Amino acid sequence: MRELGLVEYQPTLEAMRAFTDSRDDNTPDELWLLQHPAVFTQGQAGKAEHVLAPGDIPVIQVDRGGQVTYHGPGQWVLYLMVNLRRRNIGVRDLVTLIEQSLVAVLATYNIEAVTRRGAPGVYVGERKIASLGLRVRRGCSYHGLALNADMDLEPFERINPCGYKGLEVTSIRQLMASDTPLDCDQVGTRLLVIVRDKLRKLVKL
Repeated sequence: MRELGLVEYQPTLEAMRAFTDSRDDNTPDELWLLQHPAVFTQGQAGKAEHVLAPGDIPVIQVDRGGQVTYHGPGQWVLYLMVNLRRRNIGVRDLVTLIEQSLVAVLATYNIEAVTRRGAPGVYVGERKIASLGLRVRRGCSYHGLALNADMDLEPFERINPCGYKGLEVTSIRQLMASDTPLDCDQVGTRLLVIVRDKLRKLVKL
């Protein structure tokens, strides 16, 4: 597990690719917990029409699945470098683990979240609170998930989040009472621990 703090997106993407290309069957899996400065990322099949008005926020084409999303300070990003072949699991297994982990984290803040068939991510009512996108190469995953903890949500209005026109986005902070303190670092730690513990059990014989 690595906690990297606030780091630029492009060098992190290159580091994920390099790690994946250089690893072998003996390389331990890694989880990278971090935040990014403001950036829009557009997935492999992303359509330009879903980027409405990016303004001064850069748009980076990336090699994960999914459409466009936003990353910014106050949002926890967790990248999962997992050897799926060694664990004898599929991408769907990893997606399910990610979604279940996010639901479990949010439950610790008394937030009832759900998943949706055909729309990866986690939702509270009609609003999306966490997204995910993965890439698998050489039997190994990279990219991962993004959980909105305590962030400026305005940039999501400049895109169709995940390719859905009019999709509303929320955060843990927005869903809590205004006088309830939120320890953002604690959110990241809980997320990392829950994903780590579930991942340790994710092996199919």
